[in-house]
Amino acid sequence: MPSDKYDVFILGGGNAGMGVTVETRKAGLSVAMAENRELGGTCPNRGCTPKKVLVAAGHSLDEIERASGHCISVGKPRLDWAGLIDREKNMISHLPASFAKLMADRGVDVLRERAVFVGPNTVRVGDRTIEAKNIIIATGSKPRKLPISGAEHMITSDDILSERAQPRDVVFVGGGVIAFEFAHVYARAGTKVAILEVLPRFLPALDEDAVAQIVRESERIGVTLHTSVKVSRIEARNGRFAVTFEHEGAGCTIETDRVVNGAGRVADVDTLNLEAGHVRLRDGRIELDEYMRSASNPAVHVCGDALWTSPQLSPVATYEGRIVGRNIVEGPEEKADYSCIPSCVFTVPALASVGMTEAKARESGRTIKVETNDMSGWLSSRTYNEAAAWAKVILEEDTGRILGAHMVGHAAEELIHIFALAMKFGITADKIRDTVYAFPTFANDIKSVL
Repeated sequence: MPSDKYDVFILGGGNAGMGVTVETRKAGLSVAMAENRELGGTCPNRGCTPKKVLVAAGHSLDEIERASGHCISVGKPRLDWAGLIDREKNMISHLPASFAKLMADRGVDVLRERAVFVGPNTVRVGDRTIEAKNIIIATGSKPRKLPISGAEHMITSDDILSERAQPRDVVFVGGGVIAFEFAHVYARAGTKVAILEVLPRFLPALDEDAVAQIVRESERIGVTLHTSVKVSRIEARNGRFAVTFEHEGAGCTIETDRVVNGAGRVADVDTLNLEAGHVRLRDGRIELDEYMRSASNPAVHVCGDALWTSPQLSPVATYEGRIVGRNIVEGPEEKADYSCIPSCVFTVPALASVGMTEAKARESGRTIKVETNDMSGWLSSRTYNEAAAWAKVILEEDTGRILGAHMVGHAAEELIHIFALAMKFGITADKIRDTVYAFPTFANDIKSVL
């Protein structure tokens, strides 16, 4: 029978929350978590894992498009969108039960309702009041709300992953990672796509030159891209939608089957009654100390997408959760280090990054060396008839240490981990060049991009 007192109580059953349970249960602490949706959170159920099934289909369509470069003649492919969505759902259907078994085997009590604070060390879950020495906010993220008239007509990535009818056309309001990834799948499947971004450039947190490569590839496959756009309203019209916006001083309207919120996600903490938990907010974000504890209530820890200040990536959520767990067991000793965590934009081809952008490296005041290579003419790229192959590596000139790496195509989503490993363990550019790689492989080209 679940208790009303625990050493650790976790709000949220995603990667971050489950990460907390590793060290805390190993130390014999009593642990419970509250989750009112599928265990596992966004990534395995409504995010990266099902999305990658669609991205894999996009890869197949891309290879068919480039087959003539290998002297292969093929007819025009037709994607069964409903079948693809069914495949995606089948691929992930077992995951919540697997996570439930994992938590049961680990000895974690799982309460299938949402928890809210009723005191600094107390939460309410349904009709129960539960006390805990440590409370963890790991409630993840949710789509950012946009102040646009008719915003209720927009769907989210959750809906894309469930709709079995392929739309003729789609407009993304917001040009974030989600917009670009789904745009590449849609466009290759024959859907007409437009992305409208309010900022002057797409994906501003990523290296500008790397993003330019993805923008060019997106336009090549037929995606319409506009920056510095102000969307004023979305209206329903005869089963379709009209998106009205201003671009370069002119009023414009696009009619479309679907309008998707592509403006990213924000921490899902606004309904937790944080004030009752003595958890202070500043500018909508939980104030934290350097150990991911609430600055106003150190009994409360925050990790995963709810943290907001760190990259919204599932491996980062697990990493943060495990740090929180260790700090609960051993005392506040460990801090998160995000300096060499790789990330990928799963367009086709993918954009992969780790470490500093060139702009950030220059702002840091270091003396740097930037190696930029268009690899599209290299033998390995031509062998596989790559549409785009590009890399930029940023080095600290006097030490040869890698400060950042950014790649497009050329198996970038896999090769980026070699750079991340080198950064984490201080492996210099000279040592990477001196390493013997299998040939012919994309990995062997790493020696030539440094």
